[in-house]
Amino acid sequence: MASLFQKKDHLLFSYTKVKRYSSKLFEDANRRYIVSIRNHVELMEGLKAFCDYIGIKCGQVSGIGAVCEATFRMYDPATKQYVDKTFSEQMEITNITGNISEKDKEAYLHVHATCSRADYSCIGGHLLSARINGACELLVDSFGDTVAGRRPDDETGLNLYEL
Repeated sequence: MASLFQKKDHLLFSYTKVKRYSSKLFEDANRRYIVSIRNHVELMEGLKAFCDYIGIKCGQVSGIGAVCEATFRMYDPATKQYVDKTFSEQMEITNITGNISEKDKEAYLHVHATCSRADYSCIGGHLLSARINGACELLVDSFGDTVAGRRPDDETGLNLYEL
């Protein structure tokens, strides 16, 4: 059964749960969801809202879609600074891949994407934000009660897994 989530009268996503069974034919603790982030919604906002709604604190995400704007973030290890760049054009998301962990008791998204432009060249990197313009279809796997936190790492300047 599909479910919908609204924020202030704005539809962010719809989803359905995929039943997964262990070898003993019992439904296991891991959950898989098919998620559609709605047209014109900011992708990371919609995905975070979904994770919060379901209570996912550890998992993975993959998907495809189309956007009219995307901001990518590149990390410079020499300066320990991020450089953001926004592309405002219609693009196909050829791949979204990422993980879901927990930081400060909330879902923490680490998502990378590759987008194809009208001339068939590709851009990509760490996805900071993207405005859906068409569709966004995701598979989200929740790893049940597995815990994967985040902690700041002084050497790299990044928030790394805390396992």
